[in-house]
Amino acid sequence: MAVTIKSAREIELMRESCRLLAKVHKALEEAIRPGMSTMEIDIMGDKLIRELGCIPNFRDYHGYPASICTSVNDEVVHGIPDKHRILQEGDIISLDAGLIYKGYHSDAARTHAVGEVSADAKKLMDVTKQSFFEGIKMAKAGNHLHDISNAIDAYVSQFGYGIVRDLVGHGIGTSLHEDPQIPNFAQKRKGIRLQPGMTLAIEPMINMGRADVEWLDDDWTVVTEDGSLSAHYENTILITEGEPEILTLY
Repeated sequence: MAVTIKSAREIELMRESCRLLAKVHKALEEAIRPGMSTMEIDIMGDKLIRELGCIPNFRDYHGYPASICTSVNDEVVHGIPDKHRILQEGDIISLDAGLIYKGYHSDAARTHAVGEVSADAKKLMDVTKQSFFEGIKMAKAGNHLHDISNAIDAYVSQFGYGIVRDLVGHGIGTSLHEDPQIPNFAQKRKGIRLQPGMTLAIEPMINMGRADVEWLDDDWTVVTEDGSLSAHYENTILITEGEPEILTLY
């Protein structure tokens, strides 16, 4: 496994890539409303990324046909934007997006409420987001990679939610997906030792019901097998000499 350690210059480029992506996410969050289509979100996101002088890194990645992944309710990840998919009051939608700035990738995901949502849906979103922050408490030089995984699992498991096992976080840099893979569930092995200069995309995907997922016929959209709601929260982070730096927070 070849995990890249970023130079000071590379870290600056990653910071800027992530800062611009955070702006895109903020604008999309403010635009979400009942009655809009997921295609509208994609068109807006694509335009924003290009106006910032960047390239959407999801579009055409292994054939994915859009710039913003729009996953609604029981869709876990990789939902494909569609002009006929209209957001309804009470839906939740996960937006996963990334961009390339001067050759460096950023990646982040947020789950948003569409209008007023149920207390159960809100709790799922809150727990998923907090699980990321519980995980990165362990994202310190000298700790092991799977300390992050174990912390996410320990937090989520107390709520009885299912932690998706078929998809994991990843390293990131000049490629969207680099080593190492970062599970969101407990591991027996320790994993690699974390070092300053590593950039990682940590992304808990949490289901209200069971952990099991399946792929739809489009070969992209991942849904919960039991039809329960799913939430996703992701940031690109930097391992430093001290506390981890979250690069994609607005």
